[in-house]
Amino acid sequence: MAETPHINPGGAPIAKTVLMPGDPLRAKFIAENYLENVVQFNAVRNMLGFTGTWQGHEVSVMGSGMGIPSASLYAHELIHVFGAEKLVRVGSCGAMQPELDLYEIIVAQGACTDSHFLAQYNLPGTFAPIASWKLLRAFTDEAERQGVDVHVGNILSSDVFYNADDTASRRWAGMGVLAVEMESAGIYAVAADAGVDALGVFTVSDNIITGTATSAEERETAFTRMMELALPLAAV
Repeated sequence: MAETPHINPGGAPIAKTVLMPGDPLRAKFIAENYLENVVQFNAVRNMLGFTGTWQGHEVSVMGSGMGIPSASLYAHELIHVFGAEKLVRVGSCGAMQPELDLYEIIVAQGACTDSHFLAQYNLPGTFAPIASWKLLRAFTDEAERQGVDVHVGNILSSDVFYNADDTASRRWAGMGVLAVEMESAGIYAVAADAGVDALGVFTVSDNIITGTATSAEERETAFTRMMELALPLAAV
């Protein structure tokens, strides 16, 4: 029976499609509110993971923790030990363009990073972590069907939450980067190396440029529209 030091399903199933919010309590919220026939497959280090069904399709949801080191560790194990084939990062982000309002949805076509995570691949140049076109197209098609406007483009996966350089955000914004979060570039790289699909989708929780923000409680529970677009990816 497969297990790792970080994921111990105890015989519970893990689906081919795994949604990965950063917060394990958000994983619990998603499982309880969107999935049927839910079983818990992980509680190691309180990184909660659940498997259930959505419209007859098996789906897992598991917290990834904060930052590329944590998210990439779980992504690697979900793919290489438990057979995951589609990883969908569902989270919050800080908008870096003034016109982006709270609760708007951003889809990460690409993920810039200030992390050194990609150095391990020893490539003869700079790797550009990008989303799976199959998942990206399916997500935007679903958004069109539901009549939801989404913003598709480049994001930043940063190792730094409290940046000593207070000009950094504006310089990334000057390159057209839509938003910042902390995990997707690592997940995209792990998925690319394994030949599986990954996508990052986000709800704007604050705007770094304008200073508007949501509360921690709202970030945990209020991203209904994003989930209604992400769950159909289980059928792709």
